[in-house]
Amino acid sequence: MGDHKDLAGRFEANRRHLRAVALRMLGTASEAEDAVQEAWLRLSRSDTAGVDNLRGWLTTVVARICLDMLRARKARGEEPLNADDGEPSAAGETEGGVEHEAELAESVGLALLVVLEKLTPAERIAFVLHDMFNMPFEEIAPIVGRSATAARQLASRARRRVQGATAQSDTDRERRREIVDAFLAASRGGDMSALLAVLDPDVVFRADATAVRMGSEAEIRGAPAVAATFKGRAQAAKTALVDGAVGVAVMLGGQLRIVLDVAIEDGRIVAIEAIADPERVRAINVEVMG
Repeated sequence: MGDHKDLAGRFEANRRHLRAVALRMLGTASEAEDAVQEAWLRLSRSDTAGVDNLRGWLTTVVARICLDMLRARKARGEEPLNADDGEPSAAGETEGGVEHEAELAESVGLALLVVLEKLTPAERIAFVLHDMFNMPFEEIAPIVGRSATAARQLASRARRRVQGATAQSDTDRERRREIVDAFLAASRGGDMSALLAVLDPDVVFRADATAVRMGSEAEIRGAPAVAATFKGRAQAAKTALVDGAVGVAVMLGGQLRIVLDVAIEDGRIVAIEAIADPERVRAINVEVMG
């Protein structure tokens, strides 16, 4: 009983922080309270003897809960804001709901909240955790099921959208599409020179465990090695929007089997992550570009 009381006390010491994280991710006090309560339930059922940083552990748990809630909300097509008056939705019977909504409006601002709602779930999680709570991308990466490089890209895209760079983003997206299209065309045609032209000299390719079981190498470094790997391949690959950014969808038997998350800097591909784990693939927003 004493250990349980001690654990409860440590959780309560972090409750305000956890609520702040959940509020910024979800936008409503009622959902934020649900996420925090679920985090407590998971904590109470977990062995945390080896956890040195309980706040970090709880933040990660809350972030994963919020990500699931955001994805479920998107799948149901729900609108988290009240369409009639533009204010955050009411907290219902949640204790302190009005106070929490006011806290959110004051600390985030309604304008920013509206923009956050336009982000994909993964973009929102990466942006909130990094830009608002200073969590390193190495810790954000496993939460969103991506590499640290991909998590950085998610936050960067979210930041541009939050800053209102719509026209710039559209231009940037078209340029990135040209680069990915050129990469796939060179791959299909076995054009080594064209592949090297679109790859950064220090490009890194990584594959998840499922992709490795399908025959991929876990990691390949350097433009020559990555180009050799893709030479003559990509026959089933299509340029696609991957969580809002230009990437690649690999269709096998008419089904999405592999997603390539492509990171581009200064006009060249700097990283490619192959995601083939079915659960991770289902969690990614993929839209094949015509």
